[in-house]
Amino acid sequence: MSKGRKKQPVNLILAKGNKPGLTQDEIKARRKAEERVKAGTDKIETPDYLPKNLCKKFDDLASQLVDMDLMDNLDTDSLARYVVSEYNYQRVMKKINRLGVDNPDFYGMTLLSEKYFKMARQSASDMGLSITSRLKLAVPETEDKEENKFLKFAK
Repeated sequence: MSKGRKKQPVNLILAKGNKPGLTQDEIKARRKAEERVKAGTDKIETPDYLPKNLCKKFDDLASQLVDMDLMDNLDTDSLARYVVSEYNYQRVMKKINRLGVDNPDFYGMTLLSEKYFKMARQSASDMGLSITSRLKLAVPETEDKEENKFLKFAK
């Protein structure tokens, strides 16, 4: 398995100035390939295994992610894992706050909270739920640059 850079969407590459120097044919091929791997958003449903008390949170996040074009049908389980791990992290933290440092269960609960926190953070990053992950996924708006009227004399 190679450990090179993660592929970026072609629109993001172009917005950054096409530093790899993609040709028009390569750009068309990449756009075609990106369309083939994009799933629809018509079948996003709350997974059956998700507890009832977490369904509203799932639905709220799913609708926001779909609006931002960051989620499709294939991402429902990833979002459900995030919702569950975030919920469990919050429950453990509430218990830790009630326990106090002197309690013999305190250390074990802090280890558990660390595990849930890492799971929630990784899931959030994968789904674009943190600001840094959204910035990596977002394609910047390109401004229409005025043509330099002196450029024709540079040759």
